[in-house]
Amino acid sequence: MKCVIAGGNVKVLGRAVHSLSRIGDELYLEPTESGLSLRAVNSSRSAFASFLFAPLFFQLYEPGSAGPDTELFRCKVHMKSFLGIFRSLPSLEKSVGKCLILFKPRASRLVLQLHCKYGVTKTHNLAFQECERLQAVFDTKRCASRLCAPARVLAEAVVHFPLTLAEVTLGTCPSGKISLRNYVEEAEPSKTMVTELWLAEDEFQSVAVAPGSHITFCLKEFRGLLSFAEASNLPLTIHFDEPGRPVIFTLDDTVLEVHLVLATLSDLESNSQSPSTNGVSHLPAPSDDFPDDLESYMVAMETSEGGFEGPPSPAFPLRTPQPAEREPEEEEEEGAVPGTPPHKKFRSLFFGSVMTPGRPGPATIQEVLAEDSDGES
Repeated sequence: MKCVIAGGNVKVLGRAVHSLSRIGDELYLEPTESGLSLRAVNSSRSAFASFLFAPLFFQLYEPGSAGPDTELFRCKVHMKSFLGIFRSLPSLEKSVGKCLILFKPRASRLVLQLHCKYGVTKTHNLAFQECERLQAVFDTKRCASRLCAPARVLAEAVVHFPLTLAEVTLGTCPSGKISLRNYVEEAEPSKTMVTELWLAEDEFQSVAVAPGSHITFCLKEFRGLLSFAEASNLPLTIHFDEPGRPVIFTLDDTVLEVHLVLATLSDLESNSQSPSTNGVSHLPAPSDDFPDDLESYMVAMETSEGGFEGPPSPAFPLRTPQPAEREPEEEEEEGAVPGTPPHKKFRSLFFGSVMTPGRPGPATIQEVLAEDSDGES
C-alpha cells in the first residue's frame, strides 16, 4: 500500500489520529478499494471508532493488489508511536507539505515520510503486526431516535462539564427540548453537583426522537469526536435507542466517513422489557460460562467496487488520484468495566452481553492449607 497526502489534508489526518487516541492503545490500518480505514477499540470493547478516507482524499492512493485467494494487507501499530508523528497539529500545517505512507510487509515496517519546507524530510519507521479485520456490529437504520446538529452547538454544550466527568446523560422531553446532564450515582445524589443544559429543537438541523428517551455514555470519547467535527466544520448525527443499546455518532463527507460507537448504561426498566433489534441486541446473550470469542461476533466490512463519486467536499480539498505504475488477546475479567463503578451495566458492542451489578458468581471452594492460629493459646 502506498498513499500520498498533500496540503491541509495532512492536518486532517493528524486530527483523526488524535481522536482515535482517546479510544484505544492500538491503531488498526486497513487499505481497501474504498479508501484507507483507521480504526480503534478500547480494552473493554465498549467503544469503537472508524475513519474511512476515500481515494479522493489522497494525492496518490494505491491500496495494493490481492490475489484470488488472498486479501489486502492490514496491520495494527502502537497508538503512541503513530500519534507522536502528528502530535503538534499547528506545526504540521505550517511546515509539512506532503505525507507519504508506505507499507513494507517484508521488512515488517510502516514508513511515514513528512516532506517539510526547505527540503527537510522526516522518515519514521514503525513496527507493526498483522491482524484480522476489526469491525463493530451496529446498524443506524434500526435506531428509534436520531439527532443532527452542528458540532459547534454540542461542543459549546459539553464545555460546561468538567474534564474529569466520566459519563453524561442525553435525554429528551415531550416539549421537544434536548437535555445534557452529568450522570449522578443513585447512592449519594445529594452530595453531587448536578449540571444540566437544555437545547431547543431549533438548534438542531433535524430531530426525530422518542419522547422521554434517554441514554448515558462516556464523555471522553465523545469529546474527541467533537473536536474533530468542529475543526472540520461537519454536522454530527447521533443515532440511539433505549438504554443499554449502543449509541452511534456519524460524520459524513464526500471524502470521509466517520463512525463512533459507544456502549450505554442500561437500567432495570429496559432490561425487563423485550429487547429491540438495534445494534448488537440481535445477538444472543452468552451464559456465564460462555467463552468470549471475538471472531464469532466480528463482521466483515463490505467495500464497494465502484468509483467514489459525489459533489465536491465542502470541508476537505479534493485530490485527483494518480494511476498506479491477530494475535491472541488477553482474556479480560468477565463483568468488569475498567474505570467505572461496579454497579453500572454496559452492553458489550462485540459480545452482546450485559454486565449486571451484584450478580452472584460461581462459588469456589478452596482447601485450607493452614488453619488460623489466633485462637490457639
